[in-house]
Amino acid sequence: MHIDQKQLEKLLKNLVSFSSEAETIEFKKNNFNKEDIGKRISALSNSANLYDNKNAYLVFGIQDKGHNIVGTTFSPNKERVGNDQLWFWLSRHINPRIDFRIHEFKYESKNIVIFEIPPAVNQPVKFNNIAYIRVGSATPKLNDYPEKESKIWNNINRKSFEKGIAKENLTITEVLNLLDYSKYFSLTKQEIPNETNQFVEKMAQHGLVKKIFSDSYDVTNLGAILFAKNLNDFPTVKRKSVRIVLYKGNTKVNRIKEQEGLLGYAIAFEDLLYYINDKLPYNEEISKSLRKEVKMYPEVAIREFVANALIHQDLSISGAGPMIEIFDNRIEITNTGEPLIDTNRFIDHPPRSRNEDMASFMRQIGVCEEGGTGIDRALISIALYQLPAPSFEKYDNFTKVTLYARKELKDMTLEDKVRACFQHCVLKYVEKLRMTNATLRDRLSIGEKNYPAASAIIKATIEKGFIKKSEKSKEYIPIWA
Repeated sequence: MHIDQKQLEKLLKNLVSFSSEAETIEFKKNNFNKEDIGKRISALSNSANLYDNKNAYLVFGIQDKGHNIVGTTFSPNKERVGNDQLWFWLSRHINPRIDFRIHEFKYESKNIVIFEIPPAVNQPVKFNNIAYIRVGSATPKLNDYPEKESKIWNNINRKSFEKGIAKENLTITEVLNLLDYSKYFSLTKQEIPNETNQFVEKMAQHGLVKKIFSDSYDVTNLGAILFAKNLNDFPTVKRKSVRIVLYKGNTKVNRIKEQEGLLGYAIAFEDLLYYINDKLPYNEEISKSLRKEVKMYPEVAIREFVANALIHQDLSISGAGPMIEIFDNRIEITNTGEPLIDTNRFIDHPPRSRNEDMASFMRQIGVCEEGGTGIDRALISIALYQLPAPSFEKYDNFTKVTLYARKELKDMTLEDKVRACFQHCVLKYVEKLRMTNATLRDRLSIGEKNYPAASAIIKATIEKGFIKKSEKSKEYIPIWA
């Protein structure tokens, strides 16, 4: 990103305002040495990772003590090492290569040089195959500080899209114009502060905003995707909006309407659910469990699977966001990214998410369930509505959940029946109970006299390798139990 003169002067003032050199900032006047610069790029990059800073800085033209701006005679653009320019020589000796920038400019007629150094991303940064770190004002080898090296690796492993920057170098006013702060305080059940600066400080505690200097803030991808007033204001997340498509019939031939949301997920979630539920048909069949006409699909199931599509999507896949497609006989909910666990273990397995920060925040504001109980509740409600079992499908780079409208047992395929039997068996197992012929009949509305039909479904499910007999011959458990 190009930085103009005004931005460079602001950056310089912010850097010299620190009372002492930090582990991610080093000041020099003139003492230039190419090997020392290489070591410091390594050390500062690793320190930026260690302290979770967006950048580290090596600044020439500043006195170590007092941080007076005195200027420097060092001009990296004029320095050569053999036949190479200094920048190119440094790049060849730093591994892995990082996108450090050199800014050379005049400040009040004094020459200033700022090396802007990004944090280590995939591994600690080395100079001449040795990794360095900043400890106070010293630059020792990283392997002399194993606890710091371990933390750097931990930071590398947990780095996520959510922590990336959606928009940078913003004032408080700009942040508040871009993000719906009132909705944030409402959802987190906090009082709105009296002072404006406390608005962003509170949001920073949830990782939505990052304070860079006293009057400069970055909005993270997490902040943008959850609280953007308009996702199009943020290039990194603008293609992650939720699309809802309504079709007439059971194919994609006749598209009735398409709606695309532009608000952040946390702002829009309840309205999104309302819009989906408003478009759903009614279940005109009144079952023994339901004494009134209700929507075809239970709201708790819609809520759970839409929330999962938002939370578990692979945000690093560009160009596509979650999509909900509503047909006459089904709803398909699709998100980018293959599931992190086997689709057959969705019911019983503890949840795993690529986007832990988003999942944690959404749980905090009540969008999704704690501890993975949401899918259990969704499937129980689907059984109560006497709907076919939903399908969970894995494809290259995306996952699809399909909810099916009510159909009679005679209209179900063998695949429908086996899927219902397996999911029912897992739910019983999770409840510390066991599936039997009788419980399956109740799930599929099979009359007691027609128990051979349930037996045939159980046999087919065993043959497919999904369930097995338990220690009691008339009870069944999942194959993996």
